[in-house]
Amino acid sequence: MLYLLDNSHLERGVELSNALISVIPTAQRRTLDPISSRVFFYFSRFFEVADRLSDARPALLSALQAATLAGMKETKAMLLTLLLRNYLHYKLYDQAERLTAKSSFPVDAPNNLLARYLYYMGYIEAIQLNYSQAQTHLLEATRKAPSNAATAGFQQTVHKIYVIVELLMGNIPERSLFRVPTLKKPLLPYLELAQAVRVGDLNKFQEVVSKYQDRFLKDSVLILIQRLRHNVIKAGIRSISTAYSRISLRDICLKLHLDSEEDAEYIVAKAIRDGVIDATIDHEKGFVQSADVHNVYETSDPQYAFDKRITFCLGMYNDSVKSMRYPGSDHRKELASAIEAIKRERELAQELENDDYDGDSDEDAMDEDL
Repeated sequence: MLYLLDNSHLERGVELSNALISVIPTAQRRTLDPISSRVFFYFSRFFEVADRLSDARPALLSALQAATLAGMKETKAMLLTLLLRNYLHYKLYDQAERLTAKSSFPVDAPNNLLARYLYYMGYIEAIQLNYSQAQTHLLEATRKAPSNAATAGFQQTVHKIYVIVELLMGNIPERSLFRVPTLKKPLLPYLELAQAVRVGDLNKFQEVVSKYQDRFLKDSVLILIQRLRHNVIKAGIRSISTAYSRISLRDICLKLHLDSEEDAEYIVAKAIRDGVIDATIDHEKGFVQSADVHNVYETSDPQYAFDKRITFCLGMYNDSVKSMRYPGSDHRKELASAIEAIKRERELAQELENDDYDGDSDEDAMDEDL
């Protein structure tokens, strides 16, 4: 299969992989689990390179059911990642979400499969607006995958989605992330994107999107980047509210490059409702009055920050406990036999002491008779 794939003999590879996966159900043994998972990987790869990935989906679904019933954990993990890749290739996000909801990923699966599964889960949840869960899964994917030259491509792909999710959540990624040697060049467009979102410059944001549109399409992140426009406007409104205690809607419209004052009023009202800024709008006079700046420690923001950190630490602790390996129960049998041997030795010693005491009593009686 490797020879056919390397030499682009796709049709022969498809025939060979079809023949192999038809033999696997007749010999479902757990010892064949690693080999079976690799066979299905190259089976899907042949169809993907031949641009016929949808034709492989029925075979993968039936194989997933068979692997689940047979208890072949590595094969099940591989099939889940292949099916998620299949669905994402055709943008079938709802079907991918239903698959993850109705199936469970094996706990003791290899780290490479777990990292891929977490990446697909993070991407699906980002598409479905579950940004907090997407951030958690993407961060775990980067930690599960080894950091070496062989996995540089995977790390780059995951961090591209991770940067966008951070921006969608209202956070700005750390600058050190863009200075990693393996990530510096691939994340350059995303660095410019983050800078535009940070300063709230809508014109710069649109320039970056139009400049790197082809690359964003290739990375399949343009649909997520288009959602950032509202975040850019919110960042601009936040900076304006901090800089000005009172500003007209006309000036806001000019600074944010909006079409009309009505749009500016609507966006500011939504920002006030969402808690982005603390201000009031005077509709008749057409200006925005910012409230006095309060001490942040009098708000609930520190509580939310501590809760987020505590949740992260507890999750890491639980994952560490699950990943630990404990010895089997064989040592308990040895311990029980050792305890029984000690008891027998004590009983034997007690019997010997009793025998010695009885012998001394008989000798004393014989001396008295004499």
